[in-house]
Amino acid sequence: MIRERYLNGLVLVLLLAVPLWALINDQPFTITLATRAAIFALAAVGLNIALGLGGLVSLGHAAFFGIGGYAMGILAYHAQTYTPVMELPFVIEGTKSMPIIWLVAMVTSGTAALLIGLLSLRTTGVYFIMITLAFGQMFYFFSISWIAYGGEDGLSIYIRNDFPGLNTLVPINFFAICFTLLCLVLFINGLVARSPFGLALNAARQAPQRVQTVGLDPQRLKLVAFVLSGVITGLAGALFADLNRFVSPTMFSWQTSGEIMIFVILGGTARLCGPVVGAVVFVMLEHALGGLSEYWHIYLGALLLLVVLFARGGLVGLISGRAVAHD
Repeated sequence: MIRERYLNGLVLVLLLAVPLWALINDQPFTITLATRAAIFALAAVGLNIALGLGGLVSLGHAAFFGIGGYAMGILAYHAQTYTPVMELPFVIEGTKSMPIIWLVAMVTSGTAALLIGLLSLRTTGVYFIMITLAFGQMFYFFSISWIAYGGEDGLSIYIRNDFPGLNTLVPINFFAICFTLLCLVLFINGLVARSPFGLALNAARQAPQRVQTVGLDPQRLKLVAFVLSGVITGLAGALFADLNRFVSPTMFSWQTSGEIMIFVILGGTARLCGPVVGAVVFVMLEHALGGLSEYWHIYLGALLLLVVLFARGGLVGLISGRAVAHD
């Protein structure tokens, strides 16, 4: 079997090799598919911090994904219409700068995760699942009624946002941005998992009473993980909206939350590159089977069922031969 650390490197190399091959063979659509997979993987890495390390089964992560998307959409919309976002004692302008948009997306989604986490973490088990789902649906119906930004029709952005030194309209350039951010977040995720905080969080997931006995607060540990998870998922939402140059209420839907969770479960919960494998498999199935039938999710469900029943560690665990996450 392949050691998991080598498998992680192989997964990232293959994800990088596909768009490079597509660039040589002049297939920009394949580059876009790889970019889509990288963005979905980034969102799943965010959820994996809460789910894999903290044991928090959240069905409301689409809220953070959508907040990140609408942060991009609102700022870019006001930049392209030359109108201020809002007028306080000072004027807040729109912008087309990706780094500024990412910062706003991460701050707003992180703030939402903090507020949602403070309320949701008062519950456990199925109640936590349902309250996170309820928050996600609240954002979904709010966005439908938000007529100023398109309501249920969504909001279109005419030109992709800017990144210093790169033409982001060139598919390989935008993929490079998304892939670099994915690698950076994976590196941070690895550091967090091995840090004293990550070890304490893992202990709080398995034996919260023992963690509390040594003077640590399990709820506070989980809240920090939930906020970090929301920040990363919000960043992915901003990138996804930029990829499509369009935001809509579907980014907040419970189906989106479910898909992000599927990425994690398919690849392997608590695995470093499990979300990447799950996202790549999802995009491949969507592309290969979506044109054959609109009911291609049946095949996805069958694969997910097989993974849950026979591959406890997800696809990464199946290939590496380890049912439990291991370096």
